[in-house]
Amino acid sequence: MPAHERTTTLNVTATRADGSDAPISAKEVSLYDDGVEQTVQSFKLDPTPAHIVLLVDNSKSLRTDVPKLAQVAREFIYEIYEGDQLLIVGYDENAEIVTDWTDNPKQVEASLNMLRKQGEPHLFDAISAVIDEALRPMSGGSRKRAIVLIGDGLDRGSKTKFIQMLAELQAEDIAVYALQIPDRTGGALRRDQPKPAQVVQQLAEATGGRVLSLEDPRTAASSICDELRKARYLLTYSPTSFSSFDARRLLVAGNVGINLRYKAAQPPK
Repeated sequence: MPAHERTTTLNVTATRADGSDAPISAKEVSLYDDGVEQTVQSFKLDPTPAHIVLLVDNSKSLRTDVPKLAQVAREFIYEIYEGDQLLIVGYDENAEIVTDWTDNPKQVEASLNMLRKQGEPHLFDAISAVIDEALRPMSGGSRKRAIVLIGDGLDRGSKTKFIQMLAELQAEDIAVYALQIPDRTGGALRRDQPKPAQVVQQLAEATGGRVLSLEDPRTAASSICDELRKARYLLTYSPTSFSSFDARRLLVAGNVGINLRYKAAQPPK
């Protein structure tokens, strides 16, 4: 396959440690794809609007209450930037839209009474459904897509496996942020998947997102929205090797004083 046909674009969150707003250039970053250094063709700030899904754990045993969950949603609708769109999805055994894509605070306020606590958390199925039905359909028109998980990471009963769901997120280059709720299982071992706290951490680290505190939802919402609008870059390169069968590990390194986050791997096409 000719190189120009496999040009790859990565979403990278990049900031300067000293807090400076000076743009970061391609000369200040290096990229390694499966351990092989690549030529960075461009590294440009992406000021375009974001599509943000708030994925809210509705399950019965979650260690928080509905008013707290509703307050998080309120904070986000007042912190998004012009052009951003918010989708609120609640999940237990099923994932259901609470508020369809909007930037209207009144629409969000009117829908929050749909949040409730019942059933078991099918988190992995919910994320897969959000990708398939809400985020993948807009991939051609929006590269800036994020899921904000409001939950503890517990999954009980999903048909979707954790590894499968994580690969879907990486293939679509969707960042997962989390406002983490204390683990209702007390860190109990899980037979065939990571512990809930590990699920949250791995989702964030492997997709270029991060974990924030639920205790200060206004600060968390502001931080995420600011980051998506002011610190997201598009890195473009043409990989020198290309596999249709194996995931490739990615490493983006910056000069001293530059902090970077990005997805950890490029799954096979």
